[in-house]
Amino acid sequence: MTTGVPTQTAPRRRSPARTILPLAVAAWLILEIWLLGLVAGAAGGGTVALLLAGGMVLGVVVMKRAGRRAFKNLTETFQQAQAGAAPTPQQPGTGNGLTMLAGLLLIVPGLLSDAAGLFLLLPPVRAWISRRTARALERKMASAPAGTFGDAFQQARIHYPDGKVVQGEVVREDRPQQSGPASGPDAGGYRPPLTP
Repeated sequence: MTTGVPTQTAPRRRSPARTILPLAVAAWLILEIWLLGLVAGAAGGGTVALLLAGGMVLGVVVMKRAGRRAFKNLTETFQQAQAGAAPTPQQPGTGNGLTMLAGLLLIVPGLLSDAAGLFLLLPPVRAWISRRTARALERKMASAPAGTFGDAFQQARIHYPDGKVVQGEVVREDRPQQSGPASGPDAGGYRPPLTP
């Protein structure tokens, strides 16, 4: 039942990331342009163009190699799963996500992004970053209240367009298949699963 009194809701607080991120991107762009101008003044415009082109070519090569390695790892994992063996776990820092990020940073025009991309290509740096990220993600998932993203893998829910949430579980009764004229799809008896 509703009353004629409107409910007061607290104003939503703006996330600090929504404030800091645009300022950080603007500061990074200004610093990149200033650094490019500084290097162009000292070594010439041709040198800056060669540095940027070399960074782009190196970034494409790095991303291409990381993509091939990711596809190879995926193929090996599928083959191991089909053979019934458990997939081999990867060591921290041996994944391809940070390598692809390094390639992307190398492709982005700018000397700071190229330096960050080259720094990410170092295996100890990638291992350190992946360990820190994994720990932070585990802490975030453990401290998340029920019903949030941290609990998403614990509950199965069906969301209807009107916003209602229905929790439930599937109960399947295996009955022997009947033979005869009443065993068609409309007989109401046992139906095999859709997937093998």
